[in-house]
Amino acid sequence: MNQNKDGSGRRDFIKKTTAFTALSIVPASLLKAGENNEAIATFIEKAPLKLEINGKPYNLTVDPRMSLLDMLREQVGLTGTKKGCDQGHCGSCIVHVDGKRVNSCLTLATENNGAKITTIEGLADGDNLHPMQEAFIKHDAFQCGYCTPGQIMSAVACVKEGKANNPEEIKEYMGGNICRCGAYPNIVEAILEVKKSGVKV
Repeated sequence: MNQNKDGSGRRDFIKKTTAFTALSIVPASLLKAGENNEAIATFIEKAPLKLEINGKPYNLTVDPRMSLLDMLREQVGLTGTKKGCDQGHCGSCIVHVDGKRVNSCLTLATENNGAKITTIEGLADGDNLHPMQEAFIKHDAFQCGYCTPGQIMSAVACVKEGKANNPEEIKEYMGGNICRCGAYPNIVEAILEVKKSGVKV
């Protein structure tokens, strides 16, 4: 690093890195209020992000503080993944990352560089619904429907991971998905049907 005799080069570097660290924990809403401030713009640089979403390649630039959930909804326009508690408790935001279920509200978009993401929009094959989607409809496994995308994504993972052998096992696996309408018995029946059918999920 170039440094002046008085050490100002080092001091400038420390000031900038400290400021960036502080800004990284400031809520986006507060930063937006000061978006015209050139000092803020100097420190927050967008990060490149390359990934595959529902079989399609994406090259994006994102705020390094943005969650995978917000990136999917706000930048890619895939609003099927819902924002519920935004704390990883309700399961509304479940997506699959490289085949494994993930609370997208708890992971940064940039942590998924190079990953393959599947959202609720990526389950169906054109007009042909995924077997789990069909089972949810058949068994009335939803009412208001807000939690349904996350429920279905977890349900698919439940079967894929071999955790759908009986109602008790399903209930334990699906424990992180809240349905405020109380459609739990119907959800379990839908998952059991798909498991017993032997269809590939």
